[in-house]
Amino acid sequence: MSNSFDTIHSSKNNLQVLYEDNHLLVVNKRPGDIVQGDKTGDKPLSEVSKSYIAEKYNKPGAVYLGVVHRLDRPTSGVVAFARTSKALSRMNKLFAGRETKKTYWAVVKNPPPKTSDTLVHFLKRNPKQNKSYAHSKEVPGSKKAILNYTVVKELNNYFLLEIELETGRHHQIRSQLAAIGCPIKGDLKYGFDRSNKDGSIHLHARTLSFVHPVKKEGLSITAPPPEDAIWGACL
Repeated sequence: MSNSFDTIHSSKNNLQVLYEDNHLLVVNKRPGDIVQGDKTGDKPLSEVSKSYIAEKYNKPGAVYLGVVHRLDRPTSGVVAFARTSKALSRMNKLFAGRETKKTYWAVVKNPPPKTSDTLVHFLKRNPKQNKSYAHSKEVPGSKKAILNYTVVKELNNYFLLEIELETGRHHQIRSQLAAIGCPIKGDLKYGFDRSNKDGSIHLHARTLSFVHPVKKEGLSITAPPPEDAIWGACL
């Protein structure tokens, strides 16, 4: 599976660090990176980040790094890790209590029905297909999914949407945008007509805002999108 991603993978030498202190490490995930180990056996971003810390701070032995949240493999953007168990438990509480603000960028071909709207669906996950199906009404085994979107830019053949998540469901943005006829560029799984050459999709976790788990000050961390012509036109 891994060779379907023709992107540059993150390594300890090219890791895009967005924020770093004794408690947190926040990085810009490249499309194709996996956040945590999976059945592919590819080296996950969590291990790459541990290698980076071990080398930078000359740490012998095992480096602690807790995974706070994940992004789908073909997406890019802000990913936060915790460098201590205290920071991890506090970050977990922030995410569980929806005390974080997550803003995403998505590039779609079809204009959405409205220039801005709140989408509410009930998502049912199919583990075998690794896909979530969006329903307009509650169905058995479904979870409520809410997002807000705004069209922020009209490109030549595409539209850039800015999305704020109110819930964090499996493939939520991909599934909900597909449900309104706006699959994300490159996302074959959710109905886009062709894949991106590098296996990515044009979905990017742009900004993550939260209160620092130890310092108690507000943080807002923004990740530059991958370097390609379409993302470049969004800036």
